[in-house]
Order: sequence, then C-alpha cells, then structure tokens
Amino acid sequence: MTDEKLERRYRRLLAVYPWEHRRAYEEEMLAVLLAGARPGQTRPDAADALDLVGGGLRARARAGARQFTAPAWVDAAAVTGLLAALLLLASAAKDLADRLVPNPDVLVYVPPTGADLLDWLRVAGWLAVAVATLLGWLWLAAGLAWTAVAAWGVLVGRGLLDQPGFTVSTLPQLTLALMAATALTVPTATRRAVSVLGVRRLVALVLAPLAGTAVLELSRLSQASTDLVGAVPVHVFYGLLGARSEALLWLYVAVLAGAGLVLLVSLATLAPPVRVRVLVALSPLAALALVMDNMHTWPGSVVPLDAGEVALLVLAPLTTFLAGVLLVRRREETRRLLALGRAADRN
Repeated sequence: MTDEKLERRYRRLLAVYPWEHRRAYEEEMLAVLLAGARPGQTRPDAADALDLVGGGLRARARAGARQFTAPAWVDAAAVTGLLAALLLLASAAKDLADRLVPNPDVLVYVPPTGADLLDWLRVAGWLAVAVATLLGWLWLAAGLAWTAVAAWGVLVGRGLLDQPGFTVSTLPQLTLALMAATALTVPTATRRAVSVLGVRRLVALVLAPLAGTAVLELSRLSQASTDLVGAVPVHVFYGLLGARSEALLWLYVAVLAGAGLVLLVSLATLAPPVRVRVLVALSPLAALALVMDNMHTWPGSVVPLDAGEVALLVLAPLTTFLAGVLLVRRREETRRLLALGRAADRN
C-alpha cells in the first residue's frame, strides 16, 4: 500500500513532463525513483519533487520551442514579420505627415511643430526593415527591429512614471515592433515571406496599410471646421473620419473599409495551418487593444498606473498568445489522432 501511494504521487509529478517524454521514459524514471525510496516512504522528498518539476518544465519549454521550427510556424513568422513592419511603416508615415502638413484648423499664429529627426528615422527604419525582409536579408531586418524595440525602451519606456498616458498610448507600436523582431529572428529560407504570400497577396499587404494611411490623412486635411468666414459644418464618422461633404465622407469610409477587407482576404486565403498561426501571432495586439479600451487613461494623462494595470498590460497579450499556441497544438493533435483512428478503422 505504501509503494502504491508513493508511485501515485510520483506519477502526478511526472505528469509535468510532455506526453511524448512520458511515453518513452516514464516507467524507467519511476522505477529509479521507487528503487531509491526509503522503507515506508509515502511522499516524494522535496529535492526529488523540485527536480522533477524543474525537469518537466524545462522539457516542456524545449518541446514548445521546437514546435516553432515546424514549417507552418516558420511560414507564419515570415508573414507576421513583414506585416508588422508594413503596419509600423504606415503608422510612422502618418505621424510624419501629421507634422509636415499642419492641421487646417490650427490658427495662423500657432506655428506647426514640424518633423524632427526621430520622425524621419522611424519611417526610414521600418522601410528598411520591410525592404530587407523582402530581399531576404533577415539578419538586417531583425537587427533593425530589435533596435527599434530598444529605442522605445530608452526614449519612451522610461516615461511610464511621469507620462503614463503617453507611454501606454505607444504600446500597440511596441507590440508590433516586438512581433516583427521576434518573427524575423526565426530562421527561415531566403525571401520566405514572398514565397508564402505570392505576388497578389504581397501587393495587397504592401498597398492596403498605405491606402489606409492616405485616407486618414486626406480626411484630416478635409475636415477643417473653421475657415476665414467662420465655422462650417463637418460630417464625422465615429470620430475616425471626417469631411465637409457627406459624399466625400462616405468615399473615405468605402476606401478605408476596402483596404481593410483586402488585407483580411489576403490573410484569409493563406494555407489554413499558416493562417491560424498568423492569427495567433497577431492576437496579443487584439488583447492589448481590449485592455487599453477598458483603462481610464489617455495620451495626456499623468495619473500613475497601479500595479494591477501594469500587470494586465504585460500579461494579457502574453497569455493570449500562449493560449493560442496551446489551442492550435491541441486542435492539430486531436485531428491527427482522429485521422489515425479513421485509418485504423478502414484497415
């Protein structure tokens, strides 16, 4: 009875190891553990328990890292890295245009701020990342992306204490930069993103973000609510788009929606294993947006964030990604086992 209790408790600890590892080594490990047990021992020693749990977690980490070298994950990383770079390029281009072309509502005696070196560096940097990715120079693309992440930490991240609102407002850009840097670090064949996407999807991924940026800028410049005579009516679409003419406003809406639809269709027509992994890779951005939407902060806020808010901003995207990885793995394992069962039934 004593041996049965000890064996059962050891098996619970061994459950930390991946299933593939247990299938190959569980009985052997269990025999060694039981052989080294003291007479009458009913519980594993603390040292044995820590060793088993630590070894199991390390084995799971190695198994998890290996799955990202599978062809589907490699292809998804290639697409995600390029897409993130293109989205960041579009965002940087919009910020640059905002500074170069003053808002028409700004009074004439208020001078425009103008673009600084950092604005130009952002555009040039993400353009270089995108071009390097397309040319297959992944070491250069990944290096530039990680440089951008480090620059955020130096220039923006330190403002979390005295400018929390502004720092939080830049987190989507940081998340995309981390996506690009991590995805482009995954070893893959030269110009793999081009091969996976094909010409049509590649053109769509390049043009759709730029088209969206152009629409947002045209809307900003055409929705001035004052002129030399006085106030003029402006039609607004959910605070995102605006124009003096209702017809022009709906044209902006149609073009922006079309750009988004083209982007979605381009991703939706990828091979299913790649498509679902691209969605998992992008899921942290959606989780972050949901968290930010429910936070009582804005870009100009100086109200400090509490520990719970900081933890949520960090953990929600990470947990969402890990949950997505686990769901994909379980889904594909289930399908594989069902296929094996059907094959066995036919035989």
